[in-house]
Amino acid sequence: MITYLTKRVLGAGLTLFAVVFFTFVIFFYLTPDPASSICGEYCTPDAIENIRRQLGIDQPFLTQFWVFFAGIFVGRTYGAGTAAEIYCSAPCIGYSFQTRSDVMDAIIDRLPVTLTIAVGAAVLWVLSGVVAGVVSAVKQGSIWDQGAMMFALAGVSLPNYFVALILQYLLVVQLQWLPFPTVTAFSDDPTRWFQTYLMPWMVLALMYASMYARLTRTNMIDTLNENFMRTARAKGLKPGPIMVRHGLRPSLTPVVTLLGMDFATLLGGALITETVFGLNGVGRYAYQAIQTNDQPVIMGVTLLAAFAVVVANIVVDLTYTVLDPRVRVSRS
Repeated sequence: MITYLTKRVLGAGLTLFAVVFFTFVIFFYLTPDPASSICGEYCTPDAIENIRRQLGIDQPFLTQFWVFFAGIFVGRTYGAGTAAEIYCSAPCIGYSFQTRSDVMDAIIDRLPVTLTIAVGAAVLWVLSGVVAGVVSAVKQGSIWDQGAMMFALAGVSLPNYFVALILQYLLVVQLQWLPFPTVTAFSDDPTRWFQTYLMPWMVLALMYASMYARLTRTNMIDTLNENFMRTARAKGLKPGPIMVRHGLRPSLTPVVTLLGMDFATLLGGALITETVFGLNGVGRYAYQAIQTNDQPVIMGVTLLAAFAVVVANIVVDLTYTVLDPRVRVSRS
């Protein structure tokens, strides 16, 4: 197991290096000159050249990449030796000259909002999706099964922004059960904090729970027909332990894979949800950067999302060994 984990960590390191390299190529080599974007429409050639020196993009490509990559670990200085010298502390993934801020610091400031949305929505969609899928599988063909699958189909079909606008209109404007979302710390007002994030959780959970319900149902039906399930019944085990220990656990391995990827994507920024509800998270930060073509911010959020996906892959692989004994045996 230790050997397997070591290989996975080394593989993740190489993957992250490749992601950093290709992301750097795309944003600083294949896109239009960042200096022109920063300087604006009405800008002199001398001003553009000065910005190029500050950014270090007047250097050869490999030199630029090495400076950027090293800056992730030791920090870097923009405009070294000039009056406009700016230091970006490690881990430095970029500096926004449009907002005059360190990209990593800006992401960290907004990450609690995105993390709260991601965790709350994940708990809600996993519980509701898995329960609905198990009930549908056990009561296959019943009215419960048909109702759950119709709900799942509706959840997959409705766009996030449409559901968000409908919830705001019903719960905030018409019924006035909830206030309009405004970021509030849990320690300041737990009730207002819960009310702020309830609608974003519901919007994301509706779509994801629908997919999890369908996936759980399919996997559960297949598992219930396996030989080891018939053996467990023949041994006289009670239906409850059979369903949970022998039926549900193997059925959850694909669900765990999907959860890891979905959660990692949300950490990269729930763009539509945060924008519709006006929550200042990583997703809205990326949206604003796209509008203003703030390339360092876009690149920073991209790297954050990639890092989250790689880490999620490792966590998912380790979780497999807990859920499915067959995986644990194959890796021992």
